[in-house]
Amino acid sequence: MADTVAYAHTNSKGVTYHLHKKDVTLRGGKSQTIYFFCKDEKGAKGEPTDLPAGYEVTENPRNGFLTIKKTVKS
Repeated sequence: MADTVAYAHTNSKGVTYHLHKKDVTLRGGKSQTIYFFCKDEKGAKGEPTDLPAGYEVTENPRNGFLTIKKTVKS
């Protein structure tokens, strides 16, 4: 298996975070993929991933917390 390089983003505070994903099972039994940022490129709780198509990175200007959200179609 080839090593995957995670999508990296540096926030306004100068800290670089790497995007990870993890498949989880919800209480109703439905499977869902969650995405989260981690300072470590090789996070123990998920696997490194690229930014999914149709998503963009947003940053909370108050604390530099990164999230991803779907881009708005015009």
